[in-house]
Amino acid sequence: MLTLEQVQDLKQKMYLPKVVTDKSITALIGSANGISYSLYTLLPGSTSWIFYTSNDNDDVYKEQYTILSGKLEVERGGKKIVMHPGDVIDTKMNRTVHTCYANETVEMLLEMTSSLFEKSFAERCLIQRDARKIQEVDGYTYHHCSRISNYSIELWKRMKPTQNVSILSIGAYFHDIGKLAIPLEILNKSGKLTEDEWNIIKMHTTLGAEMMRNHEVERLREAAFIVEEHHERYDGKGYPYGLLGSQISLEASIVSVVDAFDAMTTNRVYRGAMTIEEAIQEMKDGKGTQFNPLVIDEFLKMLEEKNNKWT
Repeated sequence: MLTLEQVQDLKQKMYLPKVVTDKSITALIGSANGISYSLYTLLPGSTSWIFYTSNDNDDVYKEQYTILSGKLEVERGGKKIVMHPGDVIDTKMNRTVHTCYANETVEMLLEMTSSLFEKSFAERCLIQRDARKIQEVDGYTYHHCSRISNYSIELWKRMKPTQNVSILSIGAYFHDIGKLAIPLEILNKSGKLTEDEWNIIKMHTTLGAEMMRNHEVERLREAAFIVEEHHERYDGKGYPYGLLGSQISLEASIVSVVDAFDAMTTNRVYRGAMTIEEAIQEMKDGKGTQFNPLVIDEFLKMLEEKNNKWT
């Protein structure tokens, strides 16, 4: 039985401005003296990332997470620790990527410089709006995009641990946004595509990049190149531009590897999933032709450390 205080608290939370994702809930509590306060809730079984985001006005910048309830497993700099109520993550003091594993519901108080919080909160509202559009049109693509973002961040951390992780994460998540413009009868066709249909499918890279470059959110505009390049091949035989080797950004090279592996190991309308072992061999065979060799090597190391598990 809930107490009166708990009921009142729940009612208050219901009406707070919030952003809800499949991983977390951010509810704005209020602002005072240039600092915004919000309740940041990680949902059970979720993985989230916290990282330092400000380069300007560093003397007044604040982004601090205090655990209120639940236990949180945090990996940073290759080391894992367990954090408990009262423990604090201060991104300004530790400017690295914090990977947060919530095996149970974890509530944190987020204190952040108001100007940055307001921008971030508004952006996240718009991003979730577009994520819902993808989910409504194509459930497979929605879950696929989430997996690609998650694994791309983990691979990026191993190669460029502190640079542009925000751009990488959003570009990876929306890498297939151009499929919103592809007719569903082509996108979900179970039989072999005609040449014309395949050419339409390939347009999702340039269509997606155009959507990103015209987006309200600056971070999406900056990530458009990832969407545009994620089907380029290391040997220059990819699309849309036939970029070769180092002409392809590292961000897009990472998304390309993770995207291909996920596509191989999940059921599609036109074929069943490969086994993990079969997919790994395909990735090895594509090293230096389809895929950037450095990215493939690091990806395979990461898989091995995860005991070749892919979820």
